[in-house]
Amino acid sequence: MLAKYKPGVIICLRKLSIYLGLVLLTFPGFAQEFLFKRNRQKQSIPFKCIKNLMVIPVYVNGRGPYDFVLDTGVGPMIITDPSIIDSLNFGKLRKIKVSGMGIESVDAYVSQSLDVKVGSASIKYIPTAILKEDLFNLSGHLGLKIYGLLGFSFFNSFIVDIRYSENRLIIYDRGARIKYRGKKIPIEIENQKPYILAEIDAPNGKTVEARFLMDTGASHALSLEMLNAAEFPLPEKKIKANLGISLSGQIKGYVGRVARFNIGSYVFKDVVAGFPDFKNIAGKIDLSKRNGNLGADLLRKFNIQLNYQNGFIYVKPNGFRKTPFEHDMVGMVLYLDQKTYKRVLIGEIEENSPAERAGLQPNDEIIGVNFKGINAYSLNDLTEIFKSKVDRTIILEIFRDNQVYFKVVKLEKRV
Repeated sequence: MLAKYKPGVIICLRKLSIYLGLVLLTFPGFAQEFLFKRNRQKQSIPFKCIKNLMVIPVYVNGRGPYDFVLDTGVGPMIITDPSIIDSLNFGKLRKIKVSGMGIESVDAYVSQSLDVKVGSASIKYIPTAILKEDLFNLSGHLGLKIYGLLGFSFFNSFIVDIRYSENRLIIYDRGARIKYRGKKIPIEIENQKPYILAEIDAPNGKTVEARFLMDTGASHALSLEMLNAAEFPLPEKKIKANLGISLSGQIKGYVGRVARFNIGSYVFKDVVAGFPDFKNIAGKIDLSKRNGNLGADLLRKFNIQLNYQNGFIYVKPNGFRKTPFEHDMVGMVLYLDQKTYKRVLIGEIEENSPAERAGLQPNDEIIGVNFKGINAYSLNDLTEIFKSKVDRTIILEIFRDNQVYFKVVKLEKRV
């Protein structure tokens, strides 16, 4: 049983948006790793930070670069767009079932014949799960063509220094001398994923020591899933919300706030947290090993050095440390169409949200924001605008049924 109660305090909780650390796959006995050429010891690699996720260039079988999400929440590499592999014959690949939060299992295919290169480091025969089609629609939700997720094989091969404040990471050969910075915190690597302990004030008035999957591939701050073999207590103030995407669509649940979250003696207050529907997820993922998921909206407040081999990280607060946690103040999901990746469409709309009250509807196309054409904004820009300031007025130009409408939305702090 996880998370024993300690004497403590109380209160409310938090948000999510894109949830990639879901896939439960294992490859028996794989020990392949990335290696530098010619005794190189380190390399700096820039990344794009989109909705808190790190996107890096990756070469597959000598071709690319292709944009991949760098994700501690997955084990083997996952290819979400198989078009990057010309010679792929699914009939000769082993079929497996992929399962995860909010999904029924779907088919994927196993390969250990791909060569991958990141910067000057490369790996042969990387264990890979290949989806026959992009069921995640990562590209549509991130606003950038995404081809897959890179996880354990990368992080286990190096000491990885993630500098969120600079949008770059530095990878070091494991034998290199490293100057560590900040606070040392132990982690456990289990089933190729890192877990970390933290203290959290639960809504029932207790301070809980809980175990979290440390997940750079989840754009939220916290997901609270289980406590003492039951659902995590819900805060008094909460809203129904779409918590993220999975292989089969939206993950449902609630969003609220946590009064206090303590990791490595660094304390965060009023953290937005998501509470996935417990009945839905309990049969899909093994909750016996964790209480929740620690995502990139909180992790990016540190620069982090990860050492998988020796089981620890170092964290040092950066310029994002004091940025308050905010949830989306509009209440709708945006994505790009999967054909051109240019049209911005509205997906689900949350109940009693500013979006619903403004008369917005699923499948509306947004063609302008505040009298500027939609091409002036990325999806990341719109995400930031929609959680920017309470009572801010946003004017959306909408195309629906061959007509143009203007809708006025007033941002509202709902949690």
